[in-house]
Amino acid sequence: MRPLVGITGRRYRLGLLQGADERYGDRCLDSYMSDFATRVAEAGGLPVHLSYDTDASSVCDWLAGVVITGGQDVHPSCWGGDPGVVRDVDPRTDPMVHDLARDEYEIALVRAALDRGIPVLGVCRGLQVLNVALGGTLVAHLEPGTVSHLSAETAPTDGTADHLVTFEQGSLAAELLGPSATTNSWHHQAVDRCGAGLVVTGRTSDGVIEAVELPGAQVLGVQWHPEWMKGADPTLAWIVHAARSYLAATRHAETARSMS
Repeated sequence: MRPLVGITGRRYRLGLLQGADERYGDRCLDSYMSDFATRVAEAGGLPVHLSYDTDASSVCDWLAGVVITGGQDVHPSCWGGDPGVVRDVDPRTDPMVHDLARDEYEIALVRAALDRGIPVLGVCRGLQVLNVALGGTLVAHLEPGTVSHLSAETAPTDGTADHLVTFEQGSLAAELLGPSATTNSWHHQAVDRCGAGLVVTGRTSDGVIEAVELPGAQVLGVQWHPEWMKGADPTLAWIVHAARSYLAATRHAETARSMS
């Protein structure tokens, strides 16, 4: 069985693309990092790109896995941060400013997936969305220090030696990646207080949270970008495996109900 794995993206005006026809420049397009879809497909999943218009609850009736991807900062109104950092710029004209519509959609998607027991993978911003969806808070800005979190490296890359993430023994992250792993890193915010039920399972040497999990559920958040690791990273293969298991269990339950 090839499970449907939903992948989120962002939305901006066509006019931002060099060479776009000016007659359509005010129209919007939905954009997705194709590396996610490629790796999900390679692992045996069927990637599905999710627009903001896809009702979060209804689409979870079809999905077997969800990936919340990277991107801009989560709007501070979603987690009690300082609203003064929000610029008065339309996110459709600048894909890196706060986009409340994206935040609200992804938070609803996470909650709908968790309600159904659908496996969830949060990547970079996606980890932070997962945390916020469960009531957690964020560090608004990481000052430069001994670990390079906002890397100047170009993707794909396996990161620099200082960005070593150590995982908690017995955690899902440790099961997938071993006791530690060097990863890439492009973030200036991080998890502060964990949301309800989330536990920290990975940190860098400066204490920054790099992996979180929800015990008893197929839920993992990672602060790096597995889709842009140059070497092998098992994280996206994991979400496909978890989605396949969810799909099998769901079909088994439906068969049992039909026979009762």
